[in-house]
Parts: sequence; C-alpha cells; structure tokens
Amino acid sequence: MLLLSFLNALDVKSCLGLLLVSLLIFDFWKSKNAPNFPPGPWGFPFLGNVFMDFDCRAMDQVAAKFGNIFSLRVGYDKIVLVSGYEWVKEVLVTQGDNFLERAMSPLFKEVFQGNGISLNSGYKWRKQRHFTAFHLKAFAEGKNALELHIQQECIFLCKTFEKEQGCPFNPHDTLNNAAANVIGCFVFGKCFDYNFTDFQNLLLNSDSMFIENIPQIQFYNAFPGLAERFYGSHKTIQSNYTKLTAFIKKQIEKHKKDWDPFNHRDFIDAYIEEIDKRRKDTDAAFTADNLACITVDLFMAGTQTMTDTLRWALLLMIKYPKVQKKVQDEIDCVIGKSRQPCLVDRASMPYTDAVIHETQRVSNILPLIAPRLTSRDSVLAGYFIPKGTMVICNLSSVLKDSSQWEKPEEFYPEHFLDDQRNFRKREAFYSFLAGKRSCLGEQMARNTLFLFFTSLLQRFSFSPPDGLEPCLEAQEKGKTCPKPFQIRVSLR
Repeated sequence: MLLLSFLNALDVKSCLGLLLVSLLIFDFWKSKNAPNFPPGPWGFPFLGNVFMDFDCRAMDQVAAKFGNIFSLRVGYDKIVLVSGYEWVKEVLVTQGDNFLERAMSPLFKEVFQGNGISLNSGYKWRKQRHFTAFHLKAFAEGKNALELHIQQECIFLCKTFEKEQGCPFNPHDTLNNAAANVIGCFVFGKCFDYNFTDFQNLLLNSDSMFIENIPQIQFYNAFPGLAERFYGSHKTIQSNYTKLTAFIKKQIEKHKKDWDPFNHRDFIDAYIEEIDKRRKDTDAAFTADNLACITVDLFMAGTQTMTDTLRWALLLMIKYPKVQKKVQDEIDCVIGKSRQPCLVDRASMPYTDAVIHETQRVSNILPLIAPRLTSRDSVLAGYFIPKGTMVICNLSSVLKDSSQWEKPEEFYPEHFLDDQRNFRKREAFYSFLAGKRSCLGEQMARNTLFLFFTSLLQRFSFSPPDGLEPCLEAQEKGKTCPKPFQIRVSLR
C-alpha cells in the first residue's frame, strides 16, 4: 500500500529517473568483475566496449596502459586479451588444456550451425580434426603426392605471370587461383581453370568470411536479436556461406555418383566412406553438412592466408631488391635456371627459407587468434579468469615481441639465420600457432609457400611500376593483407 502511494506521488520525470537509476544499478551488478579479474578500459553502460576497434593496433594501445593481460566487455560478455610471447605461450601451450575450447560468436553459431572444425570443441572437434589431419598427411605423402600437384600448379602459375610481361598488373587474382587449386586438389581431386565462373565465385565468397571483426559484426554478436532485424555485414556472411556450401554440395553429389570404396581420389571420397562407417556414432557428426563446412574451413584457412602471404612476399621483394637478388643467387646455385624446384632443395637453401619465414612474421596475416573459452577456472599472471570466459591472444605481439626478435619492426631475414648462415628455428615463430589447435594444414602451407616462391623467383625478376614506391602499409579486415598493388615482371 505504501509503495503504491509512493508511486502515485511520482511525476513522469521522477518515474523515468527512478527507472534509469534502477537500470544503472542492474548494469553495475551485471557487469561487475570477479575478484582479481584482469583490468581494462571503461565501457559504456549496457554496451561495454562494443564500439572499440578489435584490431592489433588498438589492442597494443590498451596493453600499453593496462599490461599484457587486460579485459574488455562486449554487452555483458567478458573478454580477456593476452599479449606478449610469454603469456600467449602460457595460454596456447603451457596451460593449453584450460584454454582449448572454442568460443562461438552468435553470428558464426547461426551461420555454421555447429559444423566444421575451426569453430568447434569437444568430442566432435577431436574426431573431425584427427580425420582431416590424417588425410592431409596422407595427401602429402601418398601416391597422389602433394608435391607433384603443387609443381604442376607452379608451371601454370608461371605461364600466367609470363603473359603479363611488360605491363604492370595486380597479382592477387592469379595467386589466389593458384593457392585455391592446391586446396581444391586435396578436397575435390582436381584443379579448376582460373576462368571457371563457379570457381571464381567460390573464392569471392570465401574471402568475405574474414570480416568478423568489423564494428557491425561486433554489434551483432553483442545484440543478435536486435541486429538481425537490419540488413548488414552479417547478412552478407550468411548469404555467402549458403552460396559456398551449395557449390561444395554439388561436388559432393558428383562424387557420390561415381564413388569407388577401393580408390579414394580425394578428401571427399574418404569422408563419404567415413559417413557410412560412423552412422552409429552420431556424436562424431560425420555428415554431408559437416563435410561441406569443413571444406569451407579449409578454403578459408588456406586460400586467402596463402594468397596474402605470397602477395607480401612479392611486395617485399620489390621493396628490397638486394634481398630478391640474394634469393635468386641461391636458387641459381642450388637448383639452376632450368630444373623445377622441389621440396628436397629447401634444406640446401637457408637464406630463401629465412626470407619466407621472415615474410610470414612481418606480414602477420592473422593478428588476433580466434577466441578461446576457458574450460575451468584458471590463473594467468596472477589474474583469476573464471570458467567460461572468452580469451583472445594477440599474435601480432608475439611476432613483434622485442624480447624475442632483434629487429621486430624491420624486415630482417637474418632473424632465421645463425652465425654460420644456417637456418635456425625460432620459438616465438607462431605464424602457424602452437599447441593442440595449431594450424591443421601447416605442412601443406609450408610446402606450397616454398615451391610457389622459389618457382616465381627462379623464372622472374620483380620490380615496381615506373615511378611508384612500394607501399608496405597494410589493411585490416579480420586479417592483415597488403593494400592492392601492381608489379612488373621480367624473365630472367
């Protein structure tokens, strides 16, 4: 009765003020951190840091103020950001089992429907990852050896570059086609013509899946119910994923028609057999939908990262012509100008190997690792991180950690050479990540990079268009890639 009388005595402004105070109290309670939780910047009520740029530059700025381990809030989701080699290694390797689960954003949960490898966890993830890793290894070593397929693609790549002599051109599409054909050969058992329309659409749609970190997507992930009512980048991702899987499912149906259990031509053939074997093991989720999603995983993880690394490599060669000349001299000495490069040559080419590794380090294609989720209460650098907290590692901070690299901000191939000019491995080289979620296709990527790069440098010299200085400024959209550029090629 007293409460009713009190409310009747309030005017509209007082009611609104009371409502606002109540909401702010609720927001304070809801967003309150656990004791000894990592510190972080102030966030807007209800929204948190949703409008903050989620790129490595912004993360570096916040880390400079709060330290290598700090927190952000998107809506009411708490996110811990980890920087520096010491602490990223702690998350990925030393305490890897504590941070092994994958945090699935609302957008990708809607798009992928729990399928695939990269965004999965638990029993299903272990079974799918083990199966895919086994067949990647078999592809690299079996009768249809990876090396032969890459060498054939190198020949076609060089012929395509040769047609561009004399005129500046953008190498992106040609490199993208070549990189995708290596993945396509493993998955589909064949290479596609660079001008095949469906193949071009596959590449275009897979590239768009990298826009997870732009502000509109962050807003969707914070407030999916509200954002779903409006058209935006999340709709583009959903639409392109549908187009991608439609193309892949066509290929799966073609495989089913002439499938031979005694002759597996590719990954799809092997997976079709596994679907039949695992019908009773429903938790492992060997299904056609999962096969389509894993294929998307492979194209997303392999094609664009490979393309952008090769683009950086060519850009760095025209920026540093002396390095280009040293690589070519080593190629001429070890391989010559007529024999096609092969993988066994790598052991005799430490400088070329160092240049490729240094290109990967400075290009830093994926600066932020996809979010992990703590599977149990954990302690990191003295901070308490409760079970179920999202954790993101800043890979850029590892590849440019001044405690690990002599010249972290420079292109310096000697990072990977010892005093005797032999190749040396570096513990902080995390371009393929580390731990149980390290890159599935690492060996394929290493081999492809080496053969593509040496084949191109064996046949051609690269230079910038007349009067233009190479620009090493990057653009970020979930990944770090060079701004569009043109090059000149000349036969050696």
